[in-house]
Amino acid sequence: MKIVVLDAFAMNPGDLSWDAMSQLGETAIYERSSLEETKERIADADIVLTNKSILNGELINAAQNLKYIGVMATGYNIVDITAANTRNIIVTNVPSYSTASVAQLTFAFILELTNHTALYAESVKNGDWVKSKDFSYHLKPIMELRDKTLGIIGFGQIGKSVAKIAFAFGMKVIASHKHPERDRVEGVIFVDEKTCFRDADIISLHCPLNANNQQFVNKELILTMKPTSFLINTSRGGLINEQDLSEALNEGVIAGAALDVLSTEPPKADNPLLDAKNCIINPHVAWATFEARSRLMKVVVNNLKSFLEGTPENVIES
Repeated sequence: MKIVVLDAFAMNPGDLSWDAMSQLGETAIYERSSLEETKERIADADIVLTNKSILNGELINAAQNLKYIGVMATGYNIVDITAANTRNIIVTNVPSYSTASVAQLTFAFILELTNHTALYAESVKNGDWVKSKDFSYHLKPIMELRDKTLGIIGFGQIGKSVAKIAFAFGMKVIASHKHPERDRVEGVIFVDEKTCFRDADIISLHCPLNANNQQFVNKELILTMKPTSFLINTSRGGLINEQDLSEALNEGVIAGAALDVLSTEPPKADNPLLDAKNCIINPHVAWATFEARSRLMKVVVNNLKSFLEGTPENVIES
């Protein structure tokens, strides 16, 4: 069995081992692969592993030996599942490996937006405290989270973990979710999407991206938010109309945003959010703690082992 890893660097920049994978077959590991390189590299591969490298129908159909595609992530929109299923190619993913890490970054964003620790730390480094006439000074208002309302869009495992942290801060939690009757949690009030945006002091997105919610966070919805509210996105960049959000931030329609994801990654230099006011942007790192990546590697290997043993796990169906 020939195993090809198309984009190894993001998951393993050098602090994890590929040894367990290499023991399962002849393994070729590439840090990155363009579309052109992908076609060449998977031409005779039996097994292909990808994190974000695209495997469209054309590429899948050109790889005549292909029997298995392992997505080294939870989201699998980079794979044409229909094309794979048509050829009886098994596709697997890795659910829930980064739940704690994403929830942690969500609150890192919330705390930065409400406490402005980086702003104050930079001010002190620049000598402002040394020059101050008072023992304390104020650059931006600091918000207490207690009794504030957190609105969660999408109440899966990550949404639930974020809610638990919110309760520890004494926050109220409302959520918009497709299956409230199935996923009820004590203390969480389920509301419709518009009510969630209207009533929340902080909105946090934790829903998958699909054809029905592409850019659903647009000007119309943002205008319903409180002018003191914040928007957090650790889910998918395509959920937000980036031009609309940029204009809302620059015009003070909402108080701020913190984003771990953008619609195109890496972003283009002209992305309007890159220089928007009160906008924190991280390079899609919520999932990337050492602990989460270690879990990811373990499940990726176990998924492949299970396939080779004839009992595939975490299989994606079209």
